[in-house]
Amino acid sequence: MTAQIINGKEIAEKKRVEIAEEVIRLKNLGVTPGLAVILVGNNHASRTYVRNKEKACHELGMNSILIEMQEEVSEEELLAKIAELNETPDIHGILVQLPLPKHIDEKKVIESISPSKDVDGFHPINIGRMMTGQNAFLPCTPYGIMVLLEETGISIPGKHVVVVGRSNIVGKPVGQLFLNQDATVTYCHSKTKDLPLHTNQADILVAAVGIPNFIKAEHVKDGAVIIDVGINRNEAGKLCGDVAFDEVAKKAGYITPVPKGVGPMTITMLMYNTVKSAAESLNRD
Repeated sequence: MTAQIINGKEIAEKKRVEIAEEVIRLKNLGVTPGLAVILVGNNHASRTYVRNKEKACHELGMNSILIEMQEEVSEEELLAKIAELNETPDIHGILVQLPLPKHIDEKKVIESISPSKDVDGFHPINIGRMMTGQNAFLPCTPYGIMVLLEETGISIPGKHVVVVGRSNIVGKPVGQLFLNQDATVTYCHSKTKDLPLHTNQADILVAAVGIPNFIKAEHVKDGAVIIDVGINRNEAGKLCGDVAFDEVAKKAGYITPVPKGVGPMTITMLMYNTVKSAAESLNRD
């Protein structure tokens, strides 16, 4: 058996065509979706992510503003800027690039963003709405995973999904999204005993641990769907995921590669959420 590759790059491009059409519709109604990104400090990886977000906005015909702040900026000053953006009508999405310097409380910053502009889907109100199946901005990477499966034609109801990793950004929310679609969900983490016992029961296995090539063939049952969220560098400096791709691909039914798997979907769903916020602003005005 050789797994079918789930091409996230192709699926992201398809979704971006749909998003661009919605941007045109909104512009015809007098609304241009706008995203504000706050970058604190000069973290190289963060700067790369921000640049990619700006590029995506411009390609889709959206407005994008970048607010750069010094590493030493006070928490009060950052919160004041967010409060200002909350009240700015032509800004529909606010994103504070993480991680933040240690003297700034990330939770306080996330909670200061208006839930109606929380396009990252991290605000407790949006998390609560997601948990209860209400309209919400969904976290971008988990949402992207669900879209990948939908576009690939992989059915979720009744499937056993095993999530390896329990971060607030990916692991916890993606499990909830699967549960919302009638899957049976098992969470595994660093304290889980006999990991292969659990992962070998998975119809769909999501690896989100941040350890290169952590999931091996021994963790995977024949024909399983493997979603690799990891973005790591191996010893040779080459980009790789949390899944040992070559050996697992021989056993799985479907698998996402790294790169061009889950990664392209994250920014795409951020764009989707921003456009959704812009559309919902028409009903609020």
